[in-house]
Amino acid sequence: ELWEEILGDDFRKVRRLSRIYYEGRFLKYPLEPLNALSNLGIRESLYILGSYLSIQIKPLPREDTFEEWVTNRFGRRLYQTFFKTYTEKVWGIPCSEIQADWAAQRIKGLSLISTLREAVFGSRDVKTLIHEFHYPVLGPGMMWKAFTRRILEEGGQVRLENPVTRVNCRADRVRSLTVSQNASEAEVEVENVISSMPLTSLVRCMHPQPAPEILEAAGQLKYRAFLIVGLILTSRELFPDQWIYIHTPEVRVGRIQNFKNWSTDMVVDSDTTTVGMEYFCSEGEDLWTMEDPSLISFASRELERLGLADAADVVDGVVIRQPKAYPVYDGDYRASLTRIQEYLAPFSNLQTIGRNGMHRYNNQDHSMLTGILAVRNLSGERHDLWDVNTERSYYEQLTKTSQ
Repeated sequence: ELWEEILGDDFRKVRRLSRIYYEGRFLKYPLEPLNALSNLGIRESLYILGSYLSIQIKPLPREDTFEEWVTNRFGRRLYQTFFKTYTEKVWGIPCSEIQADWAAQRIKGLSLISTLREAVFGSRDVKTLIHEFHYPVLGPGMMWKAFTRRILEEGGQVRLENPVTRVNCRADRVRSLTVSQNASEAEVEVENVISSMPLTSLVRCMHPQPAPEILEAAGQLKYRAFLIVGLILTSRELFPDQWIYIHTPEVRVGRIQNFKNWSTDMVVDSDTTTVGMEYFCSEGEDLWTMEDPSLISFASRELERLGLADAADVVDGVVIRQPKAYPVYDGDYRASLTRIQEYLAPFSNLQTIGRNGMHRYNNQDHSMLTGILAVRNLSGERHDLWDVNTERSYYEQLTKTSQ
């Protein structure tokens, strides 16, 4: 409802279509039995079913890792087919090293049985299986531009490109922020602070400096970076999906987004199509440091290799890099995060929100909700922000209870 209030007619309902690209074939996501059977074949489908029944009879005794969590719910064969390659592209580490927390948070309630039930009966009780989204006609950035205008109209300030370099504390409160501005620094006194900066950056900015064990814990938190190569092609239609998840190791692209299928306002004209080739990497590795023209050429070739378009049809491109896009759930993260939470808890006027501010792989809705609840806490309400995204359903389906 907040999005509708701010964007009005520019916030439209879109039917979601996503598919998985696997060994040259496209399988609908969420799973549809007849589609999966026709693509995988009867023999492979029977192997998958047998693997699932086997794990139900004798499940793995522990579910500490992503691999164990998914295997217990889908069987080892389906895990290896549809989960392993894509997940390892995203995180850059083996699934046996990714903690089960991530799976339990983002695909909770999902299993082979719940997927089949959704396909047959159309239940919408599992969050990963949602088929419709509301989407701004020019993308989610419209929301933040609209909020900026409203804040300025109400006499507030929005200071972009003014990074916080120091968080000045005394006793159990933040007293001021040191802000970099036009090659100089300024100190800003504060009553309350709501921080969405990465926890690693926040801890290192604290003054007086935290104890060495807290700084060490911050250093243990890891991130994956994200870059998207936007390609404009001289093609009216490429494919009907909003997203295609690439489950083949032969290419490095992890997901392909078709912006035209979100909104026709997001293309140059009706004779063109704009796609986003999404890559997951670490800062400093070869993809991250590759020059933009080379990345555009590389992504164009991968699009052609997948048989989705001709590289020659690409007429323009742009590269957008996002550092610290994904907080990594490795074997060290939980203990380190707990130590940082305990360190920050006594600061009575400091709240951390969002994916980076909490080192949690929240989606956009949950990240926004932590911000909303943080503001309500300033008015005397008592919300534990760490409880957000521990329930089963999307908040977009619970607007009445979250008002």
